[in-house]
Amino acid sequence: MTQSLPPIPDARTLMAILNRYRTPSLRRSLFQLLTTAGLFTAGWIAVLLAMRVGLWAGLLVAIPTGGLTIRLFIIQHDCGHGSFFRPRWANDLVGFAIGVVTLMPYGYWRRTHAIHHKTSGDLDYRGFGDIDTLTVHEYFSRSRLGRLAYRLYRNPVVLLGLGPAYQFVLKHRLPLDAPLAWKREWTSVLLTNLALLTVVLAAWSTIGLTSFLMVQLPITLIAGSIGVFLFYVQHQFEDTYWRNHPEWDFHAAGLQGSSLLALPKVLQWFTANIGFHHIHHVNASIPNYRLPECYAKEPVFQHVTRITLWDGLKCLRLALWDEQQRKLVSFREARHRKA
Repeated sequence: MTQSLPPIPDARTLMAILNRYRTPSLRRSLFQLLTTAGLFTAGWIAVLLAMRVGLWAGLLVAIPTGGLTIRLFIIQHDCGHGSFFRPRWANDLVGFAIGVVTLMPYGYWRRTHAIHHKTSGDLDYRGFGDIDTLTVHEYFSRSRLGRLAYRLYRNPVVLLGLGPAYQFVLKHRLPLDAPLAWKREWTSVLLTNLALLTVVLAAWSTIGLTSFLMVQLPITLIAGSIGVFLFYVQHQFEDTYWRNHPEWDFHAAGLQGSSLLALPKVLQWFTANIGFHHIHHVNASIPNYRLPECYAKEPVFQHVTRITLWDGLKCLRLALWDEQQRKLVSFREARHRKA
């Protein structure tokens, strides 16, 4: 999948281009929010009714409803970047409300995701908002138990199954990686948990706790797996970008370390254009609905690493950064090179 990419324009040129697309449209934002929220509500009720037919029917309807959860999350994501509405209060209000649906505390996620944007591709600043990635040297420097733990973590069953379940259902109820000094972020966590408790109690007194969990858990787990997969393929591909801090460059990390995920139109809609991730990482102030416009009109953003859905599935075997070859490799490739 290694591709030869053209030189990156200077920062001033890139910003001059991207600033043309920064302004959100209130009409388009409200339309996207209301239609997505309405369809999600209809989907949630449809899953509830389908579960009465049978588990298979409920799970079938939960798939597109999980996709709508992803679309809601991308709106929350835009709010966190301050790109969905002009007023900050509007972004924060909508972002918090959606965070109750996605189980993602808005304030906590906003801060950790901002760290991800500031450090993506920097080998010396890994840890927040990333999928843990070791270099080949770091991996073989670990004990046998340490290598086993990392292999388990990078296993697709854990990465796309157990991992999302832990992240969305448990970890974000009490994110112990957040310093206590992050008072706003902890407030966001506590308020989100309080809102979730209110929702659960309301469901318990109406449709029943069992019915609520039979609907919500499949939707959450499906959305979580899709979300982690999307995040994975947007940064974890063979010719991605990792550098030590002295030679790390923000714009290079955005354009070379973030993929263009080419999806069928219906999946592009469900994922709210997040596949244009390279543009988003260079300038996160662009609303999701303006990313395709920017891509279509600006040739500089068309010559990047393009990944299809099938390519993304094949990328799941990649696990280690080879500093000599400057590419991600599989455990097998790393072992063969070491031998």
